[in-house]
Amino acid sequence: MQLELEDPYVVVYKQIHVVVDDKGSRVELMERSSCYGGSAWARYHYSNGPLVKSSRNLGEWFRYMISPGKVDLDLISSKRSAGIESVIVKDKEVEITYAGLGGGGVGATLSRAHAEDVLRYDATECGGGRVARGTIVLPRRERLIIGVDDTDSKTEGATWTLIHNIANKVDRHEARYVSHSLVQLFPVPTKTQNCVSTAVEFACLPDKAEAMLSDFKALLSKYSVSTQTGMAVFRGFDPSSLLAFGVRCKRERVQYEDAQEAARESGVSIMMNGQGLIGAVAALPFCARPDESIVPANL
Repeated sequence: MQLELEDPYVVVYKQIHVVVDDKGSRVELMERSSCYGGSAWARYHYSNGPLVKSSRNLGEWFRYMISPGKVDLDLISSKRSAGIESVIVKDKEVEITYAGLGGGGVGATLSRAHAEDVLRYDATECGGGRVARGTIVLPRRERLIIGVDDTDSKTEGATWTLIHNIANKVDRHEARYVSHSLVQLFPVPTKTQNCVSTAVEFACLPDKAEAMLSDFKALLSKYSVSTQTGMAVFRGFDPSSLLAFGVRCKRERVQYEDAQEAARESGVSIMMNGQGLIGAVAALPFCARPDESIVPANL
């Protein structure tokens, strides 16, 4: 059998999503890579562009915090070979234009044009020594974070595994599962074993997450082996208003009423109100921060 490559110069990203705040002034671009090396190269060059305020990777996901606008990238071979040229936020869509030289132009155009969630695209010719540009149009999404704690017993279960499996099961076009964090809390006497709660993050189409949340809660209720499960939901671009409470829960024992107050002040919805609500609310601000969230406060 003779082997052939369908398209030898294109490596298509698995998924690309964009989350926007209510005012349209802050954008997070999330690209799920099919080739870590290529995406690491892109991250290095893209991060030198003026629209990108910060960048990082979480496993396959490469994430960029961006200010909307349009700039002249002034591309220079080997030094600044590719970048994000413009980000235009509309009511229901976001247009992102990439530009690149040579192989960077290939990545900037066709590699992204065929990723999941791209509604349509426009790309110039790419490859060789020319500058290539590609614009992709994505649905405007919003961030939704679910915090959960206390689903196990002394002899059965583990919260982080159950929540990851539930999140995978309810993942759908309307609500894409994009990150998972274990959050180390203060080891209170009532803990089952390690005193760790969990936060999972979804990129959702506006007003389309209710069915996912209903399914998530139903599965959690079905498979939790605890009568004290807590489930809390934050909808918004930035959960940092809860960070002081989350850090406090890492350092000391916190009362149930304090978790209720923190939830109320930050607009958190309480979907299951067992004693695990404390850890559930504390997990929310550590969304997409898995390397930090697992560290005890005394280290």
